[in-house]
Amino acid sequence: MTQSTTGRPAQLTVPELEARRPEFTVIDVRTPGEYASGHIPGAHNVPLDRLGEAVSALRVAAQQAQLALVCASGNRSDSACRTLADAGVTASSVRGGTTAWTQQGHPADRAEGAGDRWPMERQVRLAAGSLVLAGLAAGLARPRARLLSAAIGAGLVFSAVTGTCGMATVLGKLPYNRSGAGDLDAVLERLAG
Repeated sequence: MTQSTTGRPAQLTVPELEARRPEFTVIDVRTPGEYASGHIPGAHNVPLDRLGEAVSALRVAAQQAQLALVCASGNRSDSACRTLADAGVTASSVRGGTTAWTQQGHPADRAEGAGDRWPMERQVRLAAGSLVLAGLAAGLARPRARLLSAAIGAGLVFSAVTGTCGMATVLGKLPYNRSGAGDLDAVLERLAG
């Protein structure tokens, strides 16, 4: 596990997590739909946008075992670690997320009937690209419509600079991304209990 001196949360590699698995409680901060489509076995789903509701239970869980936060790539789990650190809860982010986990040959559990759900980053690329194309196409008839493309471009630059993504937050609220996972209250009970 590597500590950061740049304000980035402590990083945990997939081999480190696998080798020291009993020492960790794994928290998957992706949307319930993403979690249902494939997650690290034994991981608990606490979506990033509901992390505030889980701080007390995660504080209790952190007293029993170290917390390893995971998402698809590591960006959202880094953000979650910073949020928890602000609340006095220490956690490490799994570098490369569930993508690295499966690429390194480790199994992933899937919820029954989860289907093939797209990772959030792929959904964001589709939505952003579609909006840029729509703005450019509409701009042929109404030049001001190209402002939509400019706004999406500015949003993507802002997202890259800050490590946040407003579009992912919005897409995460769609029913497609909300279905397929257990009840957060039940997860919090297990973590606190």
